[in-house]
Amino acid sequence: MSLFELFIIAVGLSMDAFAVAVCKGLSMNRISIKKAGIVGLYFGIFQSVMPLIGYFLGIRFHNKITYMDHWIAFILLGFIGITMIRESRKGKCGIEVNSQTNEGTNEFLDFKNMSVLALATSIDALAIGVTFAFLNVNITSAVSFIGIVTFILSMIGVKIGNVFGSVYKSKAEFIGGLILILMGFKILLSHLGIIVFR
Repeated sequence: MSLFELFIIAVGLSMDAFAVAVCKGLSMNRISIKKAGIVGLYFGIFQSVMPLIGYFLGIRFHNKITYMDHWIAFILLGFIGITMIRESRKGKCGIEVNSQTNEGTNEFLDFKNMSVLALATSIDALAIGVTFAFLNVNITSAVSFIGIVTFILSMIGVKIGNVFGSVYKSKAEFIGGLILILMGFKILLSHLGIIVFR
């Protein structure tokens, strides 16, 4: 897998975190580099750790199912992508507003709140890590790409959410899902010898 393909997967995978970051930004009366950085760090770290866990789980079973690894990658990427597209159709951030303070309850950036959000948005990355094991991807480069891209896009998402509102949340999830589905097709077709991309 080339660095460009790895980058594309990282972008697609980070769209869930980006969408939630948009919601975070929407719930903030005022944003700062510090707040955006906290959101970015949580999502970036979790999105790096989860594929690493998935990778080591995948390595344990790699030799037993090598003959069908491309089908597994295709199914996992497709499932994650379809789930993201379905979520994009809901188009809501689920923000509750406190009528007295006029602040969104999602603004809280404490460890418990952010860890739950980061874990929820990084479950998909666990499955991606499993596919990385089957595709013999350089896991160090992969998790670095995913973590850095997620960190940057999450910070941007906070700003976009604060300025423009929730309109970009559903679009981000839809695009991210579409990217992952297309990458799944590319992996499957390449292994079947129908197309060859490097």
